[in-house]
Amino acid sequence: MTRTPRETAALTAYLALALTNVGSLALGLDTLANVTQWFLMPLLLVVLLATPPATSRPLPRLRTLTIAALGFSWLGDAAPDLTSGDASFLAMVGAFFVAQLCYIAAFLPSWRQSITARSPALVLPYAVAFVVLVLACAPKAGPLLAPVIAYGLALTAMAALSTGLNRATALGGAIFMVSDSLIALGAFRDWSGRSLSVAIMATYAVAQLLLVLGIQGFRRRQP
Repeated sequence: MTRTPRETAALTAYLALALTNVGSLALGLDTLANVTQWFLMPLLLVVLLATPPATSRPLPRLRTLTIAALGFSWLGDAAPDLTSGDASFLAMVGAFFVAQLCYIAAFLPSWRQSITARSPALVLPYAVAFVVLVLACAPKAGPLLAPVIAYGLALTAMAALSTGLNRATALGGAIFMVSDSLIALGAFRDWSGRSLSVAIMATYAVAQLLLVLGIQGFRRRQP
């Protein structure tokens, strides 16, 4: 797919910002890491808006829901800097929960092309990953277990439904599960360290980018 100069510039800027964010985490530059994280989703929104569909069916519903998903993801990114303790975690989970619901609604019209309809057996690895994660987090989750389960269900559904568009969205959905699983393990299994933070943000930035690029490609290929 040939990209316009505007698309290329937006994508290059996002990649540069994501690399700066991950690099600053690796080097322990916390202030720079926080600032760059705040701008990741707004810049990814620019990437989305820079790519108009070259078809007679622009799928405005898909575009609108993706914009909403990126917006709530940005709120989830900002939550840890705006609150603290359990309130911070709940605010982050709440924002990303709504983001996942937006992605689910965006992917739902294509569910017949997803593994949930075409290859139900392939849903099993997603389900197993969800159950294993809940079992790993449950002993220390306490009153936060219910929201963790609700979010996990939404995340798993999003990842499975993302397979209905194309390979990019399918890979993005799967990597999103990995990223959020690392967050949960850090919160409830006492995983910590700079390498964990790097892994979380690297997988998150890649997952969101793949989802957006996959959605762009899907919109462009409509008749």
